[in-house]
Order: sequence, then C-alpha cells, then structure tokens
Amino acid sequence: MEETYLLNVEGVKKKILHGGRGELPKLQDGSKITFHFQTLKDDFERTVIDDSREAGIPMEIIVGKMFKMEIWETLLSSMRIGEVAEFWCDAIHTGMYALVSRGMRRIAEGRDPLEGQKHRCGMGNMFDYHSTGYDDLDELQRTPQPLIFIMELFRVEEPSAYKRDTWAMSKEEKLAAVPVLHSEGNRLVLRKEFAQAAAKYQEAVICLRNLQAKEKPWEDGWLKLESLVTPLVLNYCQCQLELGEYYEVLEHTTELLQKHNDNAKAYFKRAKAHAAVWNEREAREDFMRVAHLDPSMAAAVKKELKQLGERMRKKHVEDRKRYQGLFQQPQGL
Repeated sequence: MEETYLLNVEGVKKKILHGGRGELPKLQDGSKITFHFQTLKDDFERTVIDDSREAGIPMEIIVGKMFKMEIWETLLSSMRIGEVAEFWCDAIHTGMYALVSRGMRRIAEGRDPLEGQKHRCGMGNMFDYHSTGYDDLDELQRTPQPLIFIMELFRVEEPSAYKRDTWAMSKEEKLAAVPVLHSEGNRLVLRKEFAQAAAKYQEAVICLRNLQAKEKPWEDGWLKLESLVTPLVLNYCQCQLELGEYYEVLEHTTELLQKHNDNAKAYFKRAKAHAAVWNEREAREDFMRVAHLDPSMAAAVKKELKQLGERMRKKHVEDRKRYQGLFQQPQGL
C-alpha cells in the first residue's frame, strides 16, 4: 500500500512504492550511493524526462562531493536498501536539474560532460540560458518547475569499501592520478592495446577538465592544466588513428587547434585522419602547415604526401572503372 510522507524539507513529498529492508543506511562524506532513477514532469501525462534504466547502468553519487542536485542526497538518505520511492520536489529544488541531466546524457553518449561548459559558479549556471543541446532540457532551464523522481536504492558503500573514480577525488588526488594514468596509457600502447590506452588517456583528460572548470580560462592555473591536457589529447588521438576512428580524431584535433593553432602534432594527426577519409584538399593543407610550423617533420610530411598521392591516384582509377561499368551497355540488347 502506498503511503505519502512529508519529509522534514520544504517542498518535498515522499510516497513509498515498495518497502526496503533493514535500517536506514548511515551516510557520511565520501559514501557512494548506487540507485536507479526516473525523472518525470508533474503534468497529466507524467512525461518521462530521464530514465537511468534505459542506459542500463545505475546512477552513482558520492556524498558531500558538491553534486548539483543536493536534494537527491536528502531523498536517498530517507530510503532503505531495496526501497522504491516516489518524490515530488518543488521548483526550488529542481533549478539545476537541466545541467545535471545534460552531463549524465553526455556521459551516456561517450562525450565529455564538461565540454563547452562556461566557467561559472553554480548560481551563474542556473541563470545561463544558452542551449544545453537538448530541447526538453532547454525548456526546463527556461521554465523551472516541480519534478517527480522515482528512485530505487541498491546499495550504500562506505568510503573505505570501494575504489573511488577520479571525479570523486580531491584536487590533490586528481593531480596525482594524472601522471599514473598517463604512464598506464603509454604502457598499454607499447602492448598495442590501443582501446584500453585511449580509455586511460581520456580518464586523465576528464580529470584535468574537471580541475580546469574551477579556474578562470587563460589565466595561470588554467594554462598549467592545459599544458597537461594537450599531450594526453594527442596520445588519445593517436590511439584512435590506430583503431580507425578517424572522425573521432578530426573532432578532437580540431577542438585542440581552435585553442592552439600552432600545434604541429595536432595538424599532423588531423591530416592523417583527413587522408584516411579521402579529404584530399584538407589533408594536403594540414600537412603543409606541419612542414611550415616544424621543419624537422618535413621528411615525415613528404612521405605522407607521397602516400596520399598514390592512394588518391589508385582511388581515381578504381572510381573510373566503376563508373564505366555502371554506364556500359549490356551485350546482346
């Protein structure tokens, strides 16, 4: 039987849909909470906004780590293991949901959750109505409203009981983790385990991007972190070249060159990706930029241009044969 409770928090109502077991877990800073959630609009249709089950992976948050939806810690602290509960939350608690959802969706899509995010404090972000990239979330940003959260609590782990992800580490721990991840990536490259190496480099980059988000762009602290990011991105792109993920390379090198337009290695990797997807003009332009920026790479550029020319000539011959066969009249008609 469903029962409605008023938590000791203004603007929150709780309804237990399925009872849990045991006592209420004791939460402390650093505790990891694992749960599934569904977010619905408080409208007649109870429109579903997000559902963690669709991603197939439960949500995890770390208590006390400045999670933007602080109300979720309050909601989860009222639940027992195995409990399923529905919470109605007034708009005073849901103003940051669009930004939280954007980050979760980007992670599910394999993208950097902080990419394109402006340097703002939490309150600044609340009033930043630039598009999130998702129409339904843009609507929530423009019109904060009550939301319904249906949550199922799976487990609560104490800080000493699990290996913390880098995003849950302190600034000092993140900085210490970066060279370790970099070294692990290099070791995996030597073993030609490029997918695993790329994951290590990517984890290190996300770690640094999290730290950069707390710095003012282009000032000393931000620039020091950026100097660590650049070689990691280049290593990541090299792995993607080896894996044949050429459009991934084009995306990341182009983003890097928008900030550092004198990076010869970035141009070189982008040129190779362009060449791989038959963008001959773009590849030649990038290779020429490499030779101009770094004369020591002239021999490598010459070799790549020769290979590009040979591949393009071969492709033109094959295309010509294909088109001739396409328009050739069948015999005997």
